Amino acid sequence: MQYTTTEGGLSMTVSVYLLCSIFVSSVFYILLRSSRCRRLRLPPGNLGLPLVGETLQLISAYKTENPEPFIDERVNRFGTLFTTHVFGEPTVFSVDPETNRFILQNEGKLFDCSYPGSISNLLGKHSLLLMKGNLHKRMHSLTMSFANSSIIRDHLLVDIDRLIRLNLESWSDRVFLMEEAKKITFELTVKQLMSFDPGEWTESLRKEYVLVIEGFFTVPLPLFSTTYRRAIKARTKVAEALSLIVRQRRKESEAGERKNDMLGALLAGDDGFSDEQIVDFLVALLVAGYETTSTIMTLAVKFLTETPLALTQLKEEHEEIRAKKSEPETLGWSDYKSMPFTQCVVNETLRVANIISGVFRRAMIDIPIKGYTIPKGWRVFASFRAVHLNHDHFKDARTFNPWRWQNNSGTISTANVFTPFGGGTRLCPGYELARVELSVFLHHLVTRFSWVPAEEDKLVFFPTTRTQKRYPINVQRRYGSQAM
Repeated sequence: MQYTTTEGGLSMTVSVYLLCSIFVSSVFYILLRSSRCRRLRLPPGNLGLPLVGETLQLISAYKTENPEPFIDERVNRFGTLFTTHVFGEPTVFSVDPETNRFILQNEGKLFDCSYPGSISNLLGKHSLLLMKGNLHKRMHSLTMSFANSSIIRDHLLVDIDRLIRLNLESWSDRVFLMEEAKKITFELTVKQLMSFDPGEWTESLRKEYVLVIEGFFTVPLPLFSTTYRRAIKARTKVAEALSLIVRQRRKESEAGERKNDMLGALLAGDDGFSDEQIVDFLVALLVAGYETTSTIMTLAVKFLTETPLALTQLKEEHEEIRAKKSEPETLGWSDYKSMPFTQCVVNETLRVANIISGVFRRAMIDIPIKGYTIPKGWRVFASFRAVHLNHDHFKDARTFNPWRWQNNSGTISTANVFTPFGGGTRLCPGYELARVELSVFLHHLVTRFSWVPAEEDKLVFFPTTRTQKRYPINVQRRYGSQAM
């Protein structure tokens, strides 16, 4: 999963982070030069300066418009597996699809999940992201069971269609697409998890979530970071609001009432989850459903706007679907399955945008790989974005070209190179749901509106992929389009 944060104070945040991690960095720096590490054949690379490593180079590189400058430079010098030292820890970067797959497939065996303390604290210790072992397997399976194709077809699609149309009804003149997309995806996620329709409560909850997410890439020390302190307060409010819902629903469940949603399944299961466990679980799922899909929606529109031929072909596909339906009729599963070019657009947006740029793991033992050894305790970063933007795997890899997915004509090598939703035991459980939501959103957008960018906007890649100005557009309802 990926998250947004404000850029203001980023340099100060990094500086404080580095100061706070001096002790840990010093220990690691000494260990790197220990006799044991010297005996191991480490992947080539540069550990940089004592304490700070190459952290400042990484941040500086990602502030440019090139999405992978830090990795590109080191791959050219050292190859697709290299050593660096960033954010206080020695880290092995992998830009090799085979190695990435090895890392993903050995979750819990050779590698353990590893995330910054700020994310761990804000999501909660019982979140799906931080669960391990059998508990993670059970909860991951439960989550996937509420987002598989049959559930989407039989239960979720009607709400997805209805809530997207409801939101688009309010559009006029100038809108900030990223903000509107976030509102849509949050409302969809709350509906799917807890059966709530949009209202004052959901909007109030969403505003607190914005503050929580802003704290994900900050120093996890309230004394040093105002943003983190604000995020912790917002997280407390979110937990209190969700706890009230959980307690009420638990009473209803004990009285024999049950709703067919994720919360209902958690309360009805045999695991005996506490309210705190359920709240942490819901907090993380709300973040996952809200942030990533909304960014993909925004960037799909941006890429299509900048590629008129693709937008024209997409419109033709959806106008053909709309022509077969009466005005108030909702999209059905057969409609979704008759969107082949839309799926090409979805794939290409996922490939170019790379909302999940990669995953961090930690080596549980000394791990031999590709003729090198990753020492026990070292952090590993499996980069999906660097693979997706590699010309060895995709022709003209940094160009948005949805036609490449027609018979994979623009994909030089398909095996294990396209991993927009991760893989292994931590494959994103909502991958199919995200595709459906994006497809339905694009359908109603292109059949109801025409638009132009309100001002020039560009992609930024640190700390996450997003547009700098929330992608403002001027919209106009298309001739013949009625109120939805």
